[in-house]
Amino acid sequence: MEKEEQIDIGRIWQIMKERKKVCGAIIGGCTALSLVAGLVWPPTYESTTTVQTRVTGAGVSGAAVAAAALGIGASTSPTLSYVELMKSNTVLQPIIDELDWDEDEKEFLTPEKFAKKNLTIENTKQTNLIKVTAKGKTPEEAQMISQHVVDNFLVMMTDMNKETQSLLVQFLNDRVDVAKKEAEEARNKFASYQQEHGIYSPDEQARIAVNKMNAFDEAISNMRVQQQANQAKADSAAAQLGDINANSQSLKINDNANVQNLRSKIIAAEVDLVGLRQQYTEENPNVIKAEEKLAALKQNLAQEVNALVASKYTTINPTQESLIKEQVNAQVAIEVSKASEQAVAKRRDEKAKELDNFPQEVQEYMNLQRDTVIKEGIYTDLIKQMENNKIRQAMDSMDIQIVDPANLPFKEKPSWPRKKIIVVIGFFLGFMISIIYSFSRIKRNY
Repeated sequence: MEKEEQIDIGRIWQIMKERKKVCGAIIGGCTALSLVAGLVWPPTYESTTTVQTRVTGAGVSGAAVAAAALGIGASTSPTLSYVELMKSNTVLQPIIDELDWDEDEKEFLTPEKFAKKNLTIENTKQTNLIKVTAKGKTPEEAQMISQHVVDNFLVMMTDMNKETQSLLVQFLNDRVDVAKKEAEEARNKFASYQQEHGIYSPDEQARIAVNKMNAFDEAISNMRVQQQANQAKADSAAAQLGDINANSQSLKINDNANVQNLRSKIIAAEVDLVGLRQQYTEENPNVIKAEEKLAALKQNLAQEVNALVASKYTTINPTQESLIKEQVNAQVAIEVSKASEQAVAKRRDEKAKELDNFPQEVQEYMNLQRDTVIKEGIYTDLIKQMENNKIRQAMDSMDIQIVDPANLPFKEKPSWPRKKIIVVIGFFLGFMISIIYSFSRIKRNY
């Protein structure tokens, strides 16, 4: 049976006292070496920039598009995508080129290695704050790196957002040109009819009848605008997806029972809302309640579509999935809007029978007038849509706001080496070596 060995702490302490000169020399030597190391170690300074991200829910975020373009898998959180994008080559390579280092140091320095050694970029949990902490050989260098990471990132995001929004604006612009031409044709046709028949204003009875039809005309106008705006969104997303072919038909979205049920409810809600607008103003509680109900149904439809897309694309890049969701949602919205337009137009035609008592010329006048109002409304609203996207383009360029700019560290207070900590470590290291030395003396006497 082997003899069980035990470490006698008291015996070790006794040996250390007996050989205090040797142990003292070990502890003193390690402490002195650590002090020298702390004095000669090249200083490192740290500078931190704190930024706040502005996260919006409209469409695909600039972070997602930029992540896709740079080959970075976008996270479900835009803020975490920003953290990764700040480590990209586009952001870091200009900083590396600007460093006043020896060429030998910079020759094999990649952005990945530089980020790992000189940068700490963290997202504070449960917030949209990002802290960019940079290390440098001098206070000025640390401040420059930290500040330029944020500056370069802002430039990159501005360029990416401009490119993305410009694509959508381009598609909208094409539709604006068509709408403008149709509005001008309708206006000219209406004006020619007025001159030819000498009718420039219908009588009071006809005017009242036309006013009752305005709710239908405005609804149809708005639906056509939304169809064209959604088509522009779908085309823009498809252009960014490239070879990835995904649409509502290929995914059989419209065949889904839940989608069909929500679609029917939305169509009925659209017709009910038009009927209310015939009788009441926009401030009426009944109209407001109907609008809220319609908005809730559309939101439920979008959620259902997103769930179906996610179930079909379980392994795809999250950024591409976001683009597919935007594309498919736009396509589904177009189909629902077209069906709603048909239902509203059918109800309008039923109401239009009340105008049969008016002379044929007056009826034709009112039809041309309504057609002109609809097409001019489409043109005007498309212009607004395009301007809103231009504004969003400018706003998306401000996805990040600097909360605390990069600080300039004190020359006398580098982040490393911390002499006191190094000396304490040296002392405890020497103490541990002394214990090992004393233990070895005990083992030798056995």
